[in-house]
Amino acid sequence: MTTDQNLVPLRSTYSTPVVFGAGAAIGVLGGMIGLGGAEFRLPLLISLFGFAALSAVILNKAMSLVVVLVALPSRMAAVPAGEVASHWPVAVNLLAGSLLGAWAGAAWAVRMRSSTLYKVLAALMVLMAVALLITHTTALGRSTCHCGRRSPVESWPGSASEWSRPSWASPEASC
Repeated sequence: MTTDQNLVPLRSTYSTPVVFGAGAAIGVLGGMIGLGGAEFRLPLLISLFGFAALSAVILNKAMSLVVVLVALPSRMAAVPAGEVASHWPVAVNLLAGSLLGAWAGAAWAVRMRSSTLYKVLAALMVLMAVALLITHTTALGRSTCHCGRRSPVESWPGSASEWSRPSWASPEASC
């Protein structure tokens, strides 16, 4: 096996406090946006800690699973099950598409040359950043909440404005 297929970093290891601190920072950022921190962790695994691209992707996915499972009880306590269940068609279809996409993406990732995977990962990170900037700062999100700030949910065409502030959320939570 090549180094690219091992979960061994290409560089020497870092001290426990540095790695723990990076993990804590990623946890805070991921907790705020609800993605588990994978989008922040992957670049650090590759650049700071020296993992090869495929190794970093595999380790990142495994860590994301653990983070999401640990955060799930807290998230479930914050959002009533009935509120989530009322949107079950969206959730089921997103889940089905995500599972199929994850399977296809994993199959492609393990077949790609390492240099190609690095380029694909870099392009995806840039696209995510651009998408976040566009939806937050442009005319896509014209409607406003009571405090004058745009809701990210309202910025998507066809989204219902009442979804931006569910019935269980306080008015301050939507801003």
